[in-house]
Amino acid sequence: MSDTGAARRVRGGGGATRRAERTAVSFETARFISRNIPNFDILNEEALQIIEWNAETVLEEIGVNFVENPAALQRWRDAGADVKGERVHIPRGLARKLCSTAPASFTQHARNPARNVEVGGKNLVLAPVYGPPFVRDAEGGRRYATIEDFRNFVKLGYMSRWLHHSGGTVCEPTDIAVNKRHLDMVLAHMTLSDKPYMGSVTEPSRAADTVAMSKILFGNDFVDQNTVCTSLININSPMTFDGIMMGALEVYAQANQASIVSPFIVGGAMAPVTVAGTLTQVLAEVLAGVAYSQLIRPGAPVIAGAFVTSIDMNSGAPTFGTPEAAHITYGAGQLVRRLGLPYRSGGAFCGSKLPDAQAAYESANSLNMALLAGVNFMLHACGWLEGGLVSSYEKFVMDADQLGTLHHLAQGIHMDTNGQAMDAIREVGPGGHYLGCEHTQANFKTAFWRSDLFDYKPFETWAEEGARDTQALASERVKKMLGDYVQPHLDEAKQEELEAFVATRKASMPDAFI
Repeated sequence: MSDTGAARRVRGGGGATRRAERTAVSFETARFISRNIPNFDILNEEALQIIEWNAETVLEEIGVNFVENPAALQRWRDAGADVKGERVHIPRGLARKLCSTAPASFTQHARNPARNVEVGGKNLVLAPVYGPPFVRDAEGGRRYATIEDFRNFVKLGYMSRWLHHSGGTVCEPTDIAVNKRHLDMVLAHMTLSDKPYMGSVTEPSRAADTVAMSKILFGNDFVDQNTVCTSLININSPMTFDGIMMGALEVYAQANQASIVSPFIVGGAMAPVTVAGTLTQVLAEVLAGVAYSQLIRPGAPVIAGAFVTSIDMNSGAPTFGTPEAAHITYGAGQLVRRLGLPYRSGGAFCGSKLPDAQAAYESANSLNMALLAGVNFMLHACGWLEGGLVSSYEKFVMDADQLGTLHHLAQGIHMDTNGQAMDAIREVGPGGHYLGCEHTQANFKTAFWRSDLFDYKPFETWAEEGARDTQALASERVKKMLGDYVQPHLDEAKQEELEAFVATRKASMPDAFI
């Protein structure tokens, strides 16, 4: 239909239809972001070459530790590394050569194919907060997380339009035994959402459980040939690869499932205080970790990560949204792109105890920086509070709402005929206004991004409705989203098989809380 026809339809559509559109419960999820804007490159060619040279020097002369993992040490020996005890010295160029077999991009399949995501290239996939042992909401305050909280966050993630991924440990359900909770978490992602998900990494057997459950959900052959799970493998910075995380990496790489190999950097504590020094260490750790994944299975999908924050030198607490963290995130993006790998970084980071102005400023700085840094997979995109100790219900929906701005910023400037808007300028002419012109009527629904959460009402209306701040509006939105939630369809036989697997695995071992 022409723009003119669309404009006539909008004007004559009827108020009842428009009201129904505004009030209908929607489970629509936006497609993952494809950037139409340039990355922000902060390092020149000379700086990049210096950091790359220094990182290779670290690997060769200083080495990295692979602890409590004799099999890993033997793999490195066989590959040509010099192994002394648990210290692996990697000859210059070897790690980079091994990394070259990792794919530049890959598809993570969801059980609903419409929600598949493409990780790499100019794409950005958004996933929620990961790992906090505590949760917070306006009514209950701060408390230990339960499996009910976990399931609620999975539901909110499923209902959130701008999130593309269900995530992983959106909070740590402390009311379930440590050795069994991964089963309930993975089951929740698989059954309460149809978006892509992450697997368990807290012990290699738990990673194996994730793979087994994925095969029930997708089928053995499909999982053998496709990536259906992405999991977070943290490096114990500085330069230590422990047997538990590497054991999980081995399970996923062998099964052709994706891993995020990510140093965990708090500048001044786990890395040097300077940006260039930290980038050198980050690159060295990424090179070693990604290379090891390719020793397990050449071609296994992997994402190079950089979780970086600075530190308050007075208290020792991590700080977020800082310029130093931005410099490192921008620089790491350039280095990872030169490796030809997908890049993970960023998130709605903050150190605030509440979803307040501090949280908003720090999170906005972090989110916008990650978009410009060329991040391909953003964990912690919503819900992060108190330096990652807390998953906040209100902040989850506040952040998720703001992720819409990233989608619109990434579109860039449309320079087609409609974008140039010459017909509108001709129609209105000098001294007129654009509210009623054909072009405005044809584009008003999509021209401007608009928050689904913020209050734009006049003061008098706002005051009459209780003078609610953003946290109060978010609390109300949480209740509405959970009330509107409808579980996505899953084949009954698969649901029963998954539940039976979980029950059998739980029955096979006693509870352990350490």
